[in-house]
Amino acid sequence: MAGEDLAIDLVELLASLPSKRARVVVKHISEHGFITTEDLESKYGYKHPPRAVRDVREAGIPLDTFNVKSSDRCNIAAYRFGDLSKINKDKLGGRKTFSKKFKQQLYESGYERCAICMGKYHSRYLQIDHRIPYEIAGDSSIRNKDSEDYMLLCGSCNRAKSWSCEHCANWLTEKSDKICFNCYWAHPENYIHIALREIRRIEIIWDEEDVAIYEKLKTIANKHSHSIPDYVKKIIESHLLDDRHTSQ
Repeated sequence: MAGEDLAIDLVELLASLPSKRARVVVKHISEHGFITTEDLESKYGYKHPPRAVRDVREAGIPLDTFNVKSSDRCNIAAYRFGDLSKINKDKLGGRKTFSKKFKQQLYESGYERCAICMGKYHSRYLQIDHRIPYEIAGDSSIRNKDSEDYMLLCGSCNRAKSWSCEHCANWLTEKSDKICFNCYWAHPENYIHIALREIRRIEIIWDEEDVAIYEKLKTIANKHSHSIPDYVKKIIESHLLDDRHTSQ
């Protein structure tokens, strides 16, 4: 397999991958040594090449990223197998699927809200997400495989979590589920860090009848040349200071 001494035969490896995109990537790398974003888009028709690569990584197969020149001499990303002795066999079967009943259970226990922004959504607009990223813990290693290990996220928060996690040093190197467990993206109600950074965050949504309050806040913030988040922080700081003086 492109000179690599695999612990798993190529045929068995390909058969274990539920994603067609992942199979395409693995087969191409095994035959050519690497695959580029140009290959994925022009040869296989994938408009979002990184998604196909992520399918492979989610299946527990390590890939290294490097740069090559495209046909028009621009720098583009290319991917090759990493240390294949580190294949996570527990992930080769792919993500577990979830029943409608399981999602409804999460929906009701989460009060019909996104676990991050706490916005209220219809069930179809919320997505089941692993509290500890699948790429770190998989499904088989999650403790009880019950609803406590998952959360419902709106599309916006899911994308924000994905970006933050994928740029976290823990994701890139150590891959410790204990570190993830104490992260905001796993437990926004009680956390120590956000992607290993000492940050605290509040998500606030104004909807329906509350929109008028937001618009008024926006007008006042603009009048004082503040962004809305900065102005909200000033209001909170002022309130806390007033409360402290009153209590003395």
